[in-house]
Amino acid sequence: MHGERHPAPDPLLAPQPGPGRRPLSRIGLTGGIGSGKSTVAALLAEAGAVIVDTDAIARALTAPGGAALPRLAQVFGPRILDALGALDRAHMRDLAFSDPTARQRLEQVLHPLIGEEARAQADAAGGHPVVFDVPLLAESGHWRARVQRVLVVDCEEATQVQRVMARSGWEREVVLRVMAQQSTRVRRRAIADAVIFNEGLTREALREQVQALWAYWQREGDERDGRDPPRGPHEPGRPPWPQDRVRAPGPSTAGGPAVEQ
Repeated sequence: MHGERHPAPDPLLAPQPGPGRRPLSRIGLTGGIGSGKSTVAALLAEAGAVIVDTDAIARALTAPGGAALPRLAQVFGPRILDALGALDRAHMRDLAFSDPTARQRLEQVLHPLIGEEARAQADAAGGHPVVFDVPLLAESGHWRARVQRVLVVDCEEATQVQRVMARSGWEREVVLRVMAQQSTRVRRRAIADAVIFNEGLTREALREQVQALWAYWQREGDERDGRDPPRGPHEPGRPPWPQDRVRAPGPSTAGGPAVEQ
């Protein structure tokens, strides 16, 4: 279960970083449910990134025969499995709503396994930049310490609800309950090095924003050796978002604002 390799980015989209800087090789991507994060991940893959999708890893771990299932059955009992032997996601979701400790116990089983597989996929990237697609990045402090930059995909909460209802067929109340268990928009944006506001954009307009930011980050590079602790958005001299807003150079974007950096 290793990440798919993608061709290197077009050099016009990703020029070499300046003298003394290393290309950015580890980027975190996050966003609330229905924000369009998965679409942005696909566009980053088009630009040459290897996507390590932690949600996809979690699904594989909890599919029939998945490595997490024996331990989950021990923790939650056999009723946590469906007729096919996979994790019953609807039952798990209901349990998480009714039992405040259920989500924590689930994460205690899944997160170490997800981290192990994510590292294996990143190690197999063959020198390509890696984007870690982590839905709960804002909720997990250790992920911020593993990446050099964080990109947050954002939109209005009403838009999130509409998109998830249309995509998944969930009732509005269910979507709102899931959103309530995730970080707020404010908290996600507070950890961001850049924010893409995915509201009212066509896919092509969104692609332009992603390509502009990707080219900017690849050209900017990173002053630190990749083994050093990453520079977070709250380092002195680098004000946290939104005080530090720089428009990433790139094509103008019809139908939406430029990337906030």
